[in-house]
Amino acid sequence: MKTYDVVVIGGGQAGLAIGRELARAGLDFVILDDGDAVGHTWRDRWTSLRLFTPARYAALPGLPFPADPESYPGKDQVADYLAAYAAGIIPGGLPVQSATAVIALTRTGRIFDLATTAGTVRARQVVVATGPFQKPAIPTCATGFAADVVQRHSSAYRDPAPFRGRRVLVVGGGNSGFQIAAELAAAPVAGPVTVAIGTRNACVPQRILGRDLFWWQTHTGLITAPATSRRGRWMRRGEGTVIGHSRRSLIRRGVTFQPRLLQAHGHTAVFADGQSADVDAVVWATGFRQDHTWIHIPDTLHDGRLRHHDAHTPVDGLYVLGLPWQRTAGSALLGFVGHDAAHLTRHIREQHRPWAGHRTDGFRGA
Repeated sequence: MKTYDVVVIGGGQAGLAIGRELARAGLDFVILDDGDAVGHTWRDRWTSLRLFTPARYAALPGLPFPADPESYPGKDQVADYLAAYAAGIIPGGLPVQSATAVIALTRTGRIFDLATTAGTVRARQVVVATGPFQKPAIPTCATGFAADVVQRHSSAYRDPAPFRGRRVLVVGGGNSGFQIAAELAAAPVAGPVTVAIGTRNACVPQRILGRDLFWWQTHTGLITAPATSRRGRWMRRGEGTVIGHSRRSLIRRGVTFQPRLLQAHGHTAVFADGQSADVDAVVWATGFRQDHTWIHIPDTLHDGRLRHHDAHTPVDGLYVLGLPWQRTAGSALLGFVGHDAAHLTRHIREQHRPWAGHRTDGFRGA
């Protein structure tokens, strides 16, 4: 059985970015992706979804985003761009093997065995680039709603059509929650929209003094400041910041706000302040959780998630890429993950191993 130098798990923006770097380094590798085509994760999001980074800051290394640099590309434009990147960033395209889900990752000696839906693959080194959006996180109180209450996680939300005329509760006060609430409130024959927020996030405008927010973050170096630096720690305090929307702008559209959702009984939602509201539909904009339980290597997981520091895990040759704040504020963003990919590829190419076996004092991840 062939043994690759590197197997990359995940064919999204992180997997493609490191694929380009691995190819330039002359390594023998393959990218395994569970979708039927490159860009499927973006194409499957809600219809009106747009990036909150301008096109000039939404490009992977080596290929500018084909749009007005000051525009905010839609989700299908992003999917098309990723497909074009995979097909043309190197002669013959990146070696992406679609419709191949990794079921289990094990290790024998210094070789990794990946059991997939298309058979077994072996590698000397593995990069987990499956991203932060893996398993929808829905609170347990969801089971208290009646069967005829329409419930959608933000990952399954597409457009306002199924919610017309209904009393809708959006749970979650991040970017997705605010964007979906704004769209629902503006839809024809819209019913009342309520947003329940457990943690109140800061809201910032998309443009400041005539410049996009990401222009400021790029030119001040904030977007690439190390996560452990003073500037990085300051940036991380605003990790849940809402961009381009505010409570005030949604209130003007008729949206009402409530504190954290605590309980659900039939059609009634009960909030942390004791108030309640009757609802016919719920959109759970409550984020995702990472699930790495398919990795069956001792000492690698904590609460089902891969332990890591920077790009490194406790296991020699096993790495992670594309997670929020992995190295900087831009580690999980389309236009900035390339920095981490280049950094990790230099390590892989040099085959530098700062620890022996499964763990040494050099590993500081949780």
